Parts: sequence; structure tokens; C-alpha cells
Amino acid sequence: MQHLKPQSKHGKVMAVSMMKDEAPFLLEWFAHHLAVGFTDILVYTNDCSDGTDHMLTRLEELGLGYHRRNEIPEGVKPQPSALKHAQKEPRVAEADWLLVLDADEFLAVNHPSGHLEGMLDDAVELGANGIVITWRIFGSGGVVEWSRDPVTEQYTRAAPPLWNKGWGVKTLFKFDPVYWNLGIHRPKIKNKHLETGFPDTVHWLNGSGLPMEDYFKFRGWRSIRRTVGYTWAQMNHYAIKSVDSYAMRRFRGNVNNKTDKYNADYWALQDRNEVEDRAILRHAPERRRIMAELLQDPVLNRLHHDALDRVEARLAEYKRTDAYHALRESLIQASKVPITKVEAKPPQPRDPAKIAALMSEVERKSQSRPKAQRRTGTVPGWAAEGGDPYMPPPIDLSDDIAREWVANQEIELPADARVFRPETLSAVVAGRFERRHARNIAAYLEGCPRVLEIGAGIGFLPIRVVRISDGVTVMAQEARSELVGLGRQIARRAGVDDSARLKWSDGPLRLPTDTGAEAGGLAAFLRDFRPVALRLARPADVPPEMLAAQDLGTVRRVVVPFVTEDQAAEWRAGYGPVLARKGFVEDVERAGGGSLKFDRETR
Repeated sequence: MQHLKPQSKHGKVMAVSMMKDEAPFLLEWFAHHLAVGFTDILVYTNDCSDGTDHMLTRLEELGLGYHRRNEIPEGVKPQPSALKHAQKEPRVAEADWLLVLDADEFLAVNHPSGHLEGMLDDAVELGANGIVITWRIFGSGGVVEWSRDPVTEQYTRAAPPLWNKGWGVKTLFKFDPVYWNLGIHRPKIKNKHLETGFPDTVHWLNGSGLPMEDYFKFRGWRSIRRTVGYTWAQMNHYAIKSVDSYAMRRFRGNVNNKTDKYNADYWALQDRNEVEDRAILRHAPERRRIMAELLQDPVLNRLHHDALDRVEARLAEYKRTDAYHALRESLIQASKVPITKVEAKPPQPRDPAKIAALMSEVERKSQSRPKAQRRTGTVPGWAAEGGDPYMPPPIDLSDDIAREWVANQEIELPADARVFRPETLSAVVAGRFERRHARNIAAYLEGCPRVLEIGAGIGFLPIRVVRISDGVTVMAQEARSELVGLGRQIARRAGVDDSARLKWSDGPLRLPTDTGAEAGGLAAFLRDFRPVALRLARPADVPPEMLAAQDLGTVRRVVVPFVTEDQAAEWRAGYGPVLARKGFVEDVERAGGGSLKFDRETR
């Protein structure tokens, strides 16, 4: 079966793992990592009772990997023990590229090539010798019962990619045992080489193929908002799987001997199902092909199915106990904890003096450079100041997930990471969503009985206007129908369900014609609704040239909100001349409230 092992122009590309009682999942994990391109796989085991060690021994006999016993010294935890053994292992010393990962972690190669070979080609072309791969936390997806179906196919719902509690990393790097000590998240430069020129030779990329910041050469085990990236690779972390799988895991222990790790609090943290992520399924056909060949070996076939029968028999016995039913109910309840309420164990406080004492001269030199030279730009998607507060389309709200409803200006909004970008979500949770505009909206629309809002999003401000201003009718236009649907739900919760006063539309602003796109959609809104005030909540939807083509006959006021003074200057320069030609002048005194206000001149 050695033909199943990939070959690489980059030499030996090795995966190193440590396991205890992972037999039901082992062949999928092993086949998957052959499928993505690892030429060598080494696994350490300790205290196995389900045949994991025998399966790995058979895989070694077939020439597909290596199995080593994790002999654990007194007082040492299994995981660091395995890493110390690996540091001295001749097969590891021969590796050119190496990645340490756990049995519940599956590497998904998102690189256009779909394979480690192509990703390493590009990394080497960029002069890199390491890639820092960030976790994606995958939840149960609502699965309760045990199933023999593949892990990567059962669990396809995950935490949002920009959820920073899920940003642990694993590092694929060019290995040399002379210079590196292995670590579970990233290797460490040996102390004797810190004061040499070796650190200057370390050039690592993030999971999107962009340069990592220098600090990560020396310390850290998580991505930060400036370094997270997934366009090349992500590490799918299936820490819990189904309720039944999780129940059985409590009996298997873990590689760090952490007592009571697998409780409801841990479940709530890891059971994140906010977004669908099926990226790893690009590897499914090759993984299935390899696994099918592995199961043609009678020894592996017997060991695999014996392991499944054994775990199912034990689960059936456990299900007859009160302890199982209590655990099951506690986990189902824990699944209802919204992502905004989950708690992770807080990191130990940073001790600047201690860190400074540990720094090598090379790191101190690196940290003394100006921030602009040692920091990368913020990863896209956080909603840079003044940007769209909503996640880019498509926004899938079809699943009924746990989410917290938080009062913002007495209007309850869902703290939903599928809807809001991370910075906006923080504002929603704090009750500060669009706070400045919400406070000032009544003054900007005073005397305007009919308001058309373009780019209304979830309609927060239109809902507020209807609540606080008597006799005002608002048309909320938003091209993203999923946001309109959510807006209607928010309005009902706020008691604003009078369709005569709050109207919704997901109609487009531009309609196709034989001569190309034109502003026919907006023209229809202006003609049919006959607004007195026009508010451009998302100015990019109605650029100045598009507004210039409109008949604003009924409009007496145009309001253009801004976030920064630079943005205000941009909007003033763009819309000011257009509106001036239509007879509008700016009320400059109102600019202090966060919006430009243009009124039609009265004669």
C-alpha cells in the first residue's frame, strides 16, 4: 500500500501527533492527512484500550506511517512527553517540513492547489520557511446521537472565522533539530541560537500567505487580529463532535491529563455552529479513496470495526445510566449559550518585567523598531472605521442558533456573529450600535413626515424613528433580503409592526436596461414613495453621479451620515456640488452630530 503515500519535491513533509483511544476516528484522520499531502505520519500513543496502538502498528507494517510508544516519566503529562520523544526521534530529524497536530484536528488546505505541495511551492517562492495555521472551531451542529459517518462530513458548522476565542494555531515549518525545540502550537528556537543570526532567517507566513509579525518567532500560541488568515489553510478543530461522542470522550481522558476538562462549560465554548464551513470537503473524494484501500487490508478492517463495535457497546451501556441522561441534558442546555456569553479560561496576566527578562537581545532589537515596521495591517473583515457594519453576503440565517438579544436605545438587537462584523458585534453587546446616529436622528429628520432610507441594513434607525417621532412614515430600503427579514423580526419585537408607518423593501437601486445599468430602481422609489427626506445610510449605494441623475422633486432634505472627519470631507466634496446644483445648501452647524444635512433653499 505504499503507493498511497504522497511524494513531495520539498522532501519529507511530516505530521506528528499523539493519541489515546482514538480508534473509531483514526483511519479517517490518517487517510485525510495522506490525501492533503503529508509524505510521513508519526503518532505516539499511551495507555490505549481500544486498539488505536495496534492499528498504528499495522499502518507502519504497511509502510504508511510510524508508531511509537509514549513512555511517560513520572510526573510528566502525555503530550509534552511525546514531544520530548519526538525531538530525539531519528525519523523526525529526517523531516524537512513538520507539523504537530492533535487527533481532533484536521488540516484543510484552502490554497488554490488544494494540496500541501502547491501551498509549499508558493511559500518557498516567497522565501518562507513556516506557515502559521489558525484553528476553526467546529461544533456539534446539533448532532446528538453517535454515528459512524466521517467526522469531516458530519460536522460542517463552525464559529465565525473572526471569533478570536478560536484562534489557537499550529505551525507547519522547515525543521532542523539543531535549532528548534518542538512545541504543540509552534516550535521554539533553542536558547543557544537566540543571540545568533538564526532568528533573522526565520520567515513565517500566516494562513493566508502573508508575513507573520516578528514577535511570533519568539512567543505566542494564538493568532491576533492583525495576523489571522485562512485563504491558504485552516486547522479544523473538532473538539466535541456529537453529544454521544463527547460523552464517550470523558472516559478516554486527554493528552494533558486535565481533570474535568470535558464538562458543560467546555462544551459551550466549543459548540459553535454560527456559520457553515464546508471547505474541508474538497479533500473528501481522495480521503474516501484512500480509506477504502486501507479497509481492504483484513487486519486494519478487523481492528477498525472491532473498535466501532466496542465503543458502541460501551455507549449503549452508558446510555442506560442516570449519569448519561444528566450529562446529555446539561450539554443540550449548554448548546443554548450564545457566542457572546461563552467564557474561555482567562490567560495569565502578562508580566512585562518577566517578559523583558526572558527576551533575547535579538527580540529586544526587533521590539524596539517603530510599530509601523514590525506590525502588519489589520486583517480584512473587522469593519475598518467607517465601513459596513454587516458581514459580507451571503448571510445565512436559515439555522436557528443560540443568540443573545441586547437592548440598544430600547430596541432589542440580536448579538449574531453571522450578521455583524466583529467590531460591530462588540458595539451591539455593549448597547452602543449606531448610538451617535440614534441619539441625533430625530433632530436631523425634524419636520419631515416621509423618510426614505437607502441601505438601511436591519432597519435599526428607521425603527427608532417610528418609535420616537409621531406622524413619520419611513421606507427602509436594503438590497440584502436576509437583513430585511431580520429587520422585520426586530421591528416586531420592538412593537413597530404598523406597515402604514414602517415600510420595507429589498428592491434594487439599479435596474438593468438595454443600454446597461441605470438608476431606475432609485428613481422608482423617489417617484412612488415621494419622500420629504432622503437618508443615505450607505452612501456607496448611491454615489454622487447616481444622485445627480435623480428627480428630487419632493425631497426637501438629504442626510448623509459619516463616521470620521475624513469621511465627512469626502462626502461633502462629492455630494455638496451635486446637491447645490439641485438647490440644496448644507446646514454646517448640524455636522457635529455625525451627519451632513442638506436642505433645499426656500425662496
